[in-house]
Amino acid sequence: MTGSHRTTAPATAPATATRVLVLNSGSSSVKYQLLDMADGTRLASGLVERIGEGAGEGTARMVHTPHAGEAGRRERGGPVPDHAAALKAVAEELAHDGLGLDSPALAAIGHRVVHGGMRFSAPTVITDEVLAEIERLVPVAPLHNPANITGIRTARALRPDLTQVAVFDTAFHTTMPEYAARYAIDVETADAHRIRRYGFHGTSHAFVSRRAAELLGKAPEEVNLIVLHLGNGASASAVRAGRCVDTSMGLTPLEGLVMGTRSGDVDPAVTFHLRRVAGMSVDDVDVLLNKRSGLVGLCGDNDMREIGRRIEEGDERARLAFDIYVHRLKKYIGAYYAVLGRVDAVVFTAGVGENSAPVREAAVAGLEELGLAVDAGLNAVRSDAPRLVSPARARVAVAVVPTDEELEIAEQTFALVAAGRRGGGRES
Repeated sequence: MTGSHRTTAPATAPATATRVLVLNSGSSSVKYQLLDMADGTRLASGLVERIGEGAGEGTARMVHTPHAGEAGRRERGGPVPDHAAALKAVAEELAHDGLGLDSPALAAIGHRVVHGGMRFSAPTVITDEVLAEIERLVPVAPLHNPANITGIRTARALRPDLTQVAVFDTAFHTTMPEYAARYAIDVETADAHRIRRYGFHGTSHAFVSRRAAELLGKAPEEVNLIVLHLGNGASASAVRAGRCVDTSMGLTPLEGLVMGTRSGDVDPAVTFHLRRVAGMSVDDVDVLLNKRSGLVGLCGDNDMREIGRRIEEGDERARLAFDIYVHRLKKYIGAYYAVLGRVDAVVFTAGVGENSAPVREAAVAGLEELGLAVDAGLNAVRSDAPRLVSPARARVAVAVVPTDEELEIAEQTFALVAAGRRGGGRES
């Protein structure tokens, strides 16, 4: 991380405090988890959604689960006019379970921040200066950073005495070399407007690449991995010795793989063509490529389970959508194999990657010359545990590693707090 921001946390919580509250603030939602980092236990989790959507009874929805047991799950509706009200509701639910924000066991609050640009390459204690820099990045993340900022401000107002940490989706990808991160456009224009490949889902790629190394019985710096985060949003990364050297998402999360509603890679001139021939505005094209493309644009569904069901019934549009999705995956696997030179494992994660055996099988089918294959029996097993689905003694492992972005954020946040306790919260 460049600049002089604090890279260890001030010791504001008792030395015995081991809990971290993780907040993921969206434009109209707040997701949260409370974890005890003494043993990684998940104490509570929940979601407040449809924030600010009217004042009618039942407009907003809150789901809270204390992890003493799913039987304790609580759901309620009602008006939640803004993020301040949402976080107040979160605090009330946690207090109901004896886990309130005023607890001396709470060490810090960790915030997911989507875009950290090139300035933030590590978890960072949030100060006024840091918050101002996150605001300066809004033009390159107009859909995400404003919501993240709102959540940070609200949480700081609730607990101004508590260490709050920003963990950036882009941070893991800041290790990319310039030849991978830069686009081949005029350098002065690119620099003036911060145009480069940033990458996203970095918290997931970081978590999964470490867990995959553990699964292989090696240290992260001993392995080269191709990580495929396949959810409604999807991204690939090439990870050499624990460091990202290339990733499929770019200036925005639109580039790369075919996704649920996003097109992924497309000829940039499509935008000009639609403007000239179809009379579409820039905003129209933005909506088309981000919300009406990908799987939903190809076949009307972005749920891979439903697409699979339709394929079984002989639906040709669903089959074509699946084939396009897999074709793009193969291209990135091949490209990143070439970038890395040696690959120890191809790793599938996130909703589709963890649960769709047909996608995993199809993605590596025909790549036997590269040492890639899946064992049909292993691939069909459903499990929440990290596992290999490739044949025994395969030259390149194929792995399924469930992601846990909230745990990653909590671990990075608590590590910063622990460093502050050891070092007295010194400035970097």
